[in-house]
Amino acid sequence: MATVYLTGSGPGDIELLTIKALRIIKKADIIIYDRLANPKILELAKKNVKKIYVGKEDGKHIIPQDEINEILYKASLTYKTIVRLKGGDPFVFGRGAEEAIYLAKKGIKFEVIPGITSAIAVPAYAGIPVTHRGVSSSLRIVTGHKMLNNNISKKEWESFLNDETIIFLMSYHNLLFISHKLISLGKDKNCPCAVISKGTTMQQKVIIGTLENIVEKSKNLESPSMLIIGEVVNLHAQIQWFKNNV
Repeated sequence: MATVYLTGSGPGDIELLTIKALRIIKKADIIIYDRLANPKILELAKKNVKKIYVGKEDGKHIIPQDEINEILYKASLTYKTIVRLKGGDPFVFGRGAEEAIYLAKKGIKFEVIPGITSAIAVPAYAGIPVTHRGVSSSLRIVTGHKMLNNNISKKEWESFLNDETIIFLMSYHNLLFISHKLISLGKDKNCPCAVISKGTTMQQKVIIGTLENIVEKSKNLESPSMLIIGEVVNLHAQIQWFKNNV
C-alpha cells in the first residue's frame, strides 16, 4: 500500500534533517519537493528515485496547490513510498495540512514527519533566543505574505504592540509596510529588530537594527529572510555563535 510522507526538511542546514526524515528519504520511490528544501537532501535518496519540483517563490506558484495535490494523488497510484519534501516544518505555513486533508479525502495513507521550523532554528543560529526569562515569555509567528493585501485586521495589528517576540516569516519584501504600520499604531520606533537572510546556511547574514532603521540597514539582503521584533534581539551580541554571522 502506498504511503505519502509529508516531510519537513528543516531550515536549510542539512544536518538539521531529522533521523526519521533521512530514513524515509533514503527509501523513497518519488520525491516531490519545494524550493526551500536544501537540494543536497535529494542526493541522499537512492539513485533511481523520481524527482518532481513544485517550488514556489515570492508569491509566484510554479505549480498551483490544487495541481500539487493531484500530483501527490497520482503518485500514490504508481509508487509505494512518496516523499513530499517541504522546507522547515510541513504544518508551519507549509500547506501540509491542506495536503493531508486532501489525501485523507482521497483515502490515501499518509504520515507527517515534522521538521525543525525556521521560526525557531534561524534565530538560534543568529544568536537570538525567541524567549528568555525576564525578557520575553511568549512568541508570535506570523506569515509576512499576509501583508501583501493588508489581510491582517486592525485588532490583530494592535495585538503586536505587546512585549512578546514577533517573528514575521517570508517578510523581506514587506519590511517597509510592517515597520511603518507598527510605528503608526504606537510601537516604539526604537524597538530592537533583526533581519536574517538565508539562515542556518553558510550564506547567512544577520542585520541588527530598530523598527525605525531596519529597512534601510537590511536593504541589500536576499530572500528567504525573516524579521524578528522584540527585546530578545539585544541578546544577539552575547550569544552569536554561528561563524558566518555579520
